[in-house]
Amino acid sequence: MNTDAFIKIPGKKDDKRIPSRVLEEIIHRHIKNGRKSIEVEGFGQHGIGGRLWGAGNEKIHIRITGQSGQRAGSLGTANTRIEVLGPASDDIGWLNAGSEIIVHGNASNGVMNGAAQGKVFIGGSIGARGMTMTKRNPRFEPPELWVLGTAGDYFGEFMAGGIAVICGQDVDKEDQILGYRPLVGMVGGKVFVRGSVKGFSQKDARLSHLNDEEWNWLLIHLGVFLENINKTELLTSFSNRSQWQLLEAKSPGEKAEGPEKPSMSWFREQVWDKELGKGGLIGDLQETKKGSIPLITKGDLRRYIPVWEQGRYMAPCQAACPTGIPVRERWNMVRLENIDEAISMGLEYTPFPSIVCGYLCPSPCMASCTRNQNYYSPIDVRLLGKAGEKVKLPKPSKKSKKRIAIIGAGPGGISAAWHLTLKGHTPTLFDTGDTIGGKISSVIPGSRIPKETLEAELNRVKEVVPNIKLNQAVNSREFLKIKNDFDFTIIAAGSKKPRLLPVSGIEKAIFANDFLERSKKDKASPGKRVVIIGAGNVGCDVATEAHRLGAKEITMIDVQEPAASGREKEDAQAIGASFRWPCFTKEITKKGVVLQDGEVLKADTIVISIGDIPDLDFLDEQITIEKGFIAVDKFNRTSDPRIFAIGDVVGQGLITDAIGSGRRAALSIDRIIAGKSPDYGEILPQIDKQRISLEYYNPRNDADNLSDCGADCASCGQCRDCGICVAVCPEEAIKRVEINKQDFEYKVDPDLCIGCGFCKGACPCGIWNLIPNTAL
Repeated sequence: MNTDAFIKIPGKKDDKRIPSRVLEEIIHRHIKNGRKSIEVEGFGQHGIGGRLWGAGNEKIHIRITGQSGQRAGSLGTANTRIEVLGPASDDIGWLNAGSEIIVHGNASNGVMNGAAQGKVFIGGSIGARGMTMTKRNPRFEPPELWVLGTAGDYFGEFMAGGIAVICGQDVDKEDQILGYRPLVGMVGGKVFVRGSVKGFSQKDARLSHLNDEEWNWLLIHLGVFLENINKTELLTSFSNRSQWQLLEAKSPGEKAEGPEKPSMSWFREQVWDKELGKGGLIGDLQETKKGSIPLITKGDLRRYIPVWEQGRYMAPCQAACPTGIPVRERWNMVRLENIDEAISMGLEYTPFPSIVCGYLCPSPCMASCTRNQNYYSPIDVRLLGKAGEKVKLPKPSKKSKKRIAIIGAGPGGISAAWHLTLKGHTPTLFDTGDTIGGKISSVIPGSRIPKETLEAELNRVKEVVPNIKLNQAVNSREFLKIKNDFDFTIIAAGSKKPRLLPVSGIEKAIFANDFLERSKKDKASPGKRVVIIGAGNVGCDVATEAHRLGAKEITMIDVQEPAASGREKEDAQAIGASFRWPCFTKEITKKGVVLQDGEVLKADTIVISIGDIPDLDFLDEQITIEKGFIAVDKFNRTSDPRIFAIGDVVGQGLITDAIGSGRRAALSIDRIIAGKSPDYGEILPQIDKQRISLEYYNPRNDADNLSDCGADCASCGQCRDCGICVAVCPEEAIKRVEINKQDFEYKVDPDLCIGCGFCKGACPCGIWNLIPNTAL
């Protein structure tokens, strides 16, 4: 394949205009496949040729025919050449970051607006507000705008850097080349003008003649410009030095000159002392001695004081984790190359780091990642989870003689048993099923958890918690016996009782958990057509399993917009399941589901998936039940102080909610056994995400390994020991101090600090805060 030959991309498909976003994706796809020359037939699509970051160091040539639309080449990157074979619409070269753009015709308003790098060559004239708000990064070449004709009104408004060259071709000598009120608010950059210059902001800019160095630069680059727009024959007529003038930004000193701005000393003598001084209105009350007051104060006179707030805030990821895993600390360990410790830490908080954190959890920690606010990819915590499958077991504390019964060997019950064992106590798990794990083992499809991972983590649980009693149906008599035989009891029975749908023919349907349990054993035969009543995540699992077992037409209905989300919904959509709402079921017949409007959804199998509730008939009257769930306090303690309840018997939630409540209940029981009151300790407030500076990270990075994830973690609220605050402090007031050769802190010398806040503004992690000084 000749990657240098132009490949043509039409702007329409099936006689319909391709949306701008889709066209951009098509261009990116061709570049990813190695294409370097692309011709686009434009139909007004925006941003053609911009943001081609995937090209890397390869030189890319984009040629636009037809109508280019607004913002052609916006956010253009280096090594990109964009050629518009005709006129261009508004904002061409907007926020240009290095691309070279050529327009063979006129361009509309906002040319090169906000650009920082790159070049734009216009083979005609431009509209209003060209070259406004440009800037200059001294590490790179300045942005350049070359215009063959004239510029429209308000040219160069708030220009802060860059070079503009306006050639004034085919314009009378007395015509205004730069339009109405050019260069208002100009603070940087240069403008070369061939022709008459009138009406520019003399407050902000000054007119001068070109020196030899400036003329030589202009002459050389004029040739390049004219060659790009195919007008080399004009070089001779443009080479008359006397026709050119230079406009530059005035310096702050030049702007401050003039008799209209008297000095402070003049004001003191001529106004203050005459009116309020000796002999004035309050002269007899004044005791002020004349003298200089420091312009920049230090010590006690500072208005603000910087404070290093290490350890005072919780990271958003940990705050969002129902299990309370300190995600930020784990990535800090990864950065310090203590990867094994980072992975092992997971077992201190959950017995299922791989099954749950790696596969099943919808990852609220990632959803709350600070990087999301800048549209960066969140740090992938699932990588740490998946790595936890084969870590070494933690060592339990010294054995106590306390026995705790746990009714239910699902995720919550196992979590409680796990943490009680690590604390040295002896838990016993009771479960009605023939294996531990609850719905993880019996219901959740194998497509969502690798079989070897499930077996490995369940075997690890059995090794840590040996006392497991399966096939144990717990009735009221058994519950009373368990309650009396054990020091504490934890109810973790889950929600296994399906919610009923009050319609005739319900007996012809199967409940979701029953279907999933049978399908996991390959004993379900759904037929070709399946209707699922209830379009949540469990319903989506039913859909994917029905498809695996041969179903071809799968319809999911709900009375409201489906609550399905995440991977479950994506998998259901991938196998072709259709979502319909609002749909109200009237009855179920042999033919299928009859809706209230009379429509019949034909089905071989009908599955009810509208949720489950806990079966609490075995409990005694001492335990308070509210609205079908066990009432607990903030420590998961029931109305009976020796009985705790966790997971779905307390309220519906995620698997991680059950695991987290199991851990908290275990810790509360451990404190009670030790003769203390239940207490989770100080719960830190979540850090304000606005305090974190993400400018230090590459927004294009999408880390896919532990080391890169550790490097890209912003460490919200925990110092990375980068030393940036020391480097940026203008007074060298910040010092790093080691503590016992194991820890460190950053301290501020108040006699040097001016309270400027540079440390706060530059800190990547949001550690520094600026607080008002106390009044003297």
